[in-house]
Amino acid sequence: MHVDRIDRSIGELIDQISNAEILLPEIQREYVWKPTQVAKLMDSIYRGYPFGSLLFWETDEAPQTREMSVTGTGAGPLRPPLFLLDGQQRLTSLHRVFRDHPEAQVVFNVEAQKFQNQSAATQRDPRWIKVADVLDPKASMLRLTKQLLDANSALPDHEIEERLARIKGLRDRRFVMEVLKGFPYEEVAEIFVRVNSGGRRLGTLDLAMATLSTRWTGVLAKLQAEAKLWAQQGYADVDVNFLSRALAGVVLGRGLSVWSHSRLRQTEDVELERGWAVVQRGLRRLIPLLRTKLGLTRSDPLPSMVVLIPLVVLLGERDDEPLDRATSDGIVYWLLLATIQTRYSGSTDTKLSQDIRSARQTDPVGALLAGLNMEQSRAEVTDRALRGRTKESPYFFLSLLVALANGARDWWYGTEILPGHDEGQKLEHHHIHPPNTLDDRFDKGVINDLANLVFISTKANKQINGRSPADYLPSLDEQELRAHCVPLDTALYDADGYARFLTERRQLLADAMNDLLDRFRPELLDEVPAGPADPSAGFSLDLALYESRRDGGQMVFSAIGDGITWVGAAIMGELESAIDSARIAGIDSDVTIAGESVPVQMIEESLHVPIGPFLVTGTPEEWRAVFDRERLSSQPLSAVPSLGQPKPWSGERIKFPVTSTD
Repeated sequence: MHVDRIDRSIGELIDQISNAEILLPEIQREYVWKPTQVAKLMDSIYRGYPFGSLLFWETDEAPQTREMSVTGTGAGPLRPPLFLLDGQQRLTSLHRVFRDHPEAQVVFNVEAQKFQNQSAATQRDPRWIKVADVLDPKASMLRLTKQLLDANSALPDHEIEERLARIKGLRDRRFVMEVLKGFPYEEVAEIFVRVNSGGRRLGTLDLAMATLSTRWTGVLAKLQAEAKLWAQQGYADVDVNFLSRALAGVVLGRGLSVWSHSRLRQTEDVELERGWAVVQRGLRRLIPLLRTKLGLTRSDPLPSMVVLIPLVVLLGERDDEPLDRATSDGIVYWLLLATIQTRYSGSTDTKLSQDIRSARQTDPVGALLAGLNMEQSRAEVTDRALRGRTKESPYFFLSLLVALANGARDWWYGTEILPGHDEGQKLEHHHIHPPNTLDDRFDKGVINDLANLVFISTKANKQINGRSPADYLPSLDEQELRAHCVPLDTALYDADGYARFLTERRQLLADAMNDLLDRFRPELLDEVPAGPADPSAGFSLDLALYESRRDGGQMVFSAIGDGITWVGAAIMGELESAIDSARIAGIDSDVTIAGESVPVQMIEESLHVPIGPFLVTGTPEEWRAVFDRERLSSQPLSAVPSLGQPKPWSGERIKFPVTSTD
């Protein structure tokens, strides 16, 4: 075994990719770079910055491969292939730009010497030149220079030609390459894991997939075929990531963790085959159950797919006897409660391990419910629990389920509110009281309250056309309103009645949610007292972003609950930087909130941030979605309220999902 160190030009490497002389072993992750990252890579190479080395594997073993996310292949390989271990994102991005891939339309402003992805604005501006046009071997520098001069470029022609030539010369920039020779597949996989763990944070799913690929040849093809089957049936979220997590859960008897790949390496093929059969059998029993019991014909409304894994284990390891009603109802009841409680918003591995063990007990439903602390009470949703919730809350999912249970249809057009999986449509929702009909008495949180959202189509929303409910709701019959839990009192249909409208609709939604829960509640809970379905019920955390062009701005937090009133702020740039450090590199960091330095930690697959009286948890994607939401409604920095002397929180903290923030 040895390592060769060579260098090769970008142009040569791109040709090798086109000729299938560079391949991806199946241990590789998917291509994930965004257009902005591609443009930054081009900028770095153009400016002569370092752009890293590449790691390859040369072997006669011919391992299983996966497709590269590129188009346009050449005549075929002229030499044995190299398998790319490190550098996939960069090489794929470069191939896409050089070969004019439709999702990598990078353009260059010669005057500003700036790269960015093509947009409607750059298409209209002739001063932006598509990089692929310059890199085209047949491109005429004279014609491109004239094009820029005709666009009134302030640069002299020789300066334009020099900058275009630098673009043209990108093909000759050279990568340093390390080529592993004589290494067995398992050792290469271990190198892959170590190399990638040292760069972008390698998640437990990546570790599991890399290890499964070495232990079980062709596993990726099996997962992809199963994912395709479910995507065709509306369950596109039963993807390769979900399936690999479910398989590891069955085989290991617990959730994924940093040690999972070492345990998987010791697993025999027969155990993997048996585990895979359990996953397939479990899905073929669970998904029809969700369709029948809840009307859930597609997976995208589910806030979390992880909640399905214990149920896949339960049903996949069950014998072939028909499922009795008590067990099937109990399964649905647990799923609804686990969703309401955002069961896996923090410590996913720990909770999933506990739930898989419960799913294997003699009384799996009872054991699962005990894990939610529900064996002593029956879950009840209160109107107070719905106060301040938005579409990011798990109650949004429940409001869809109750609408489906009520037979709700699209207003005026009568179509189903949950589109068929083959129609290429997404679940839609719109405001009952359109924002433009509500005045300054109501902030964005109140306007976007869950109780003001209804599942209707864009077509129906256009029928509303920004009108007050007082104008359009009377045209609908009572059954159409009742199905969507809309109050019938017309005094609530104008802006003056909006606050009472929210109160009454929350109560209607809570009653409908309780009816849904009671439909599936196990008999063992019939005689126990009612208890809150959600531990965070009665608490709220409001976020408000204030920013300017010159300043990253401030995020102001307002917490309210039983005996709690707290306000604090953080510098937005510092907050985002700390969260990105934990999310991307797995590096714990700190951020100052209300004058207190608090840790930002990545624990398993969840970000934990102490904010006042709450320990706010959620996946990196959920945090990013919340930040994006706040940017859409940000206010000028000059409008930031006076918060007085910062008051760090000194008491116990309550776990609070970031998806429940307002």
